[in-house]
Amino acid sequence: MNVIESHGARIPVIGFGTMTLKDSLCVELVEAALHLGYRHLDTAQNYGNEREVGEGLRASGLKREDVFLTTKVWFNRLAPGDLEKSVDESLERLKLPYVDLLLIHWPNAQIPVAQSIAALCNVKRDGRARHIGVANYTAAMIDEATAAATEPLACLQIEVHPYLDQSKVIAAARRHGMAVVAYCPLARGRVPADETLQRIGRAHGKSPAQVALRFLEQQSIVPIPRTSKRERLAENLGSLPFELSGAEMAEIGKLKKPNARIVSPPQAPQWDS
Repeated sequence: MNVIESHGARIPVIGFGTMTLKDSLCVELVEAALHLGYRHLDTAQNYGNEREVGEGLRASGLKREDVFLTTKVWFNRLAPGDLEKSVDESLERLKLPYVDLLLIHWPNAQIPVAQSIAALCNVKRDGRARHIGVANYTAAMIDEATAAATEPLACLQIEVHPYLDQSKVIAAARRHGMAVVAYCPLARGRVPADETLQRIGRAHGKSPAQVALRFLEQQSIVPIPRTSKRERLAENLGSLPFELSGAEMAEIGKLKKPNARIVSPPQAPQWDS
C-alpha cells in the first residue's frame, strides 16, 4: 500500500477508523480490515475500544511492524505526568509495547501547549510512541506546538471532506512537514447522496464514497473512514486504484460550503474556518 512520509513516519494512505465500534464487532471488523489489506488502524483513549483494537490486530496474525497503529490522548489527560500515565494505560489495554503514532486528541485551553507538547515528546523519546502529532489544532496552535516541540510532529488529524474548507490549517501543517489525516472523510452520510460525486463516480465505475476518498488521497491527505459494515470496508479500500482528472478534482473542490463542519464539541478551539 502507498504511504505518506513525514519526519520518518510512513503512514499508509488509507486507514480504518474505529470510533463508536465496540466489543466483539470492533474485534471482528479490525481483523477483517487487516485481512482485506488495510495496514493503518486508528483508535483513541476516548473511543473505549483500545482493548478490542489490539485484540483484532493479534487475531489477524499479522506482524506488529506491518500495521501502523494510532491512538490519541484525551484532552483531560494532557498535563505533564498525567499524559505519560495515560499512554501507559493505553498500551496496557492494547497489549502493545508501543504505538506508531500518538496524537493529542483535542487541545485543552487550561493546559499550556508547551507543557502538553513537552510531555508528548517525552513519550516519543522513551519509545512508547514511534511518532507523535496533534489533532484538531488551529494553524496558530500548530505554529506554537512545533516551536515548543523537541521532537518532530509528524501528523495533524482533522475533519476533512469535500464540503469543508480546511485550506488554512492544512497549509500550516504542510509548512512544518506534517502529514494530514482526515476523519469524517465521507461527511457522515452526506457523500453517497451527492449528485456531483455520483456523476463522477459513474464515469469511473466507482461509488460516490470512493470518489470522495480518492479526492483526498490525490491531495496526499490520508482518509480514515469508519464503518460498521464489512462490505463498506472493501468499498472504501477500492478508492485506491483509479485516478480523478484535474477537471474532476476542481469540480469536487467547489463543493465547499459555509458551516459544513460536523464535529465541534465544547472543547473545540476557535476554528480557522
